[in-house]
Amino acid sequence: MAIESKIRTKNKDVFLRVQKGHFATMHSHTNYFIDVTTQKTRLSEARAVAKELVSNYQTNTIVDTILCIDGMEIVGTCIADELTKDDYINMNAHQTIYIIAPEFITGGQLMFRDNLVPMIENKHVLIVAASVTTGKSALAAIDAVNYYGGKVVGVSAIFATADECDGHPVHSVFDPNDLGDYNSYKPNRCPMCAAKERLEAIVNSFGYSSLK
Repeated sequence: MAIESKIRTKNKDVFLRVQKGHFATMHSHTNYFIDVTTQKTRLSEARAVAKELVSNYQTNTIVDTILCIDGMEIVGTCIADELTKDDYINMNAHQTIYIIAPEFITGGQLMFRDNLVPMIENKHVLIVAASVTTGKSALAAIDAVNYYGGKVVGVSAIFATADECDGHPVHSVFDPNDLGDYNSYKPNRCPMCAAKERLEAIVNSFGYSSLK
């Protein structure tokens, strides 16, 4: 297993755990594994991440619903808590913020049961993801919100390599500039594979499965 290192910020509870090596995700090969496990599961870190992200929306964005993908429900709840501290204005009848997660069906598409659709339809929806790298998961979430009649007002992530997705702004705590030599490749164009470097693990926002 690769050696873990931490990228720190001024806030002691906001840092990124990374491992350098040769890793495969669902859509790409990358030279870093971005480990966001504790940001998603440890309350102090989830709160800290939420405070970093919420400033992008407090003064100029209506948020009725937070759609959490990649297991980001705790961070999404903390964002909602921050947004509602000062009588934050929203448009839904209950004057609160809904926190929801989708179901996934064949092909990576998202769906919502009938009881959740009213929390999206005609609502201003903020999408919260663990990471936005290839952008495919975020794009699937955007497509789902549009399909169910909602309005996407932004995409937030702990780590992102893009500043927009399908025309919507992407805000993140960390980006490739924090890593310096971060790279992501299509599997059939991976220079590490071409150099016969073995994959160390299959990774995603939920964790690490070693291949060695």
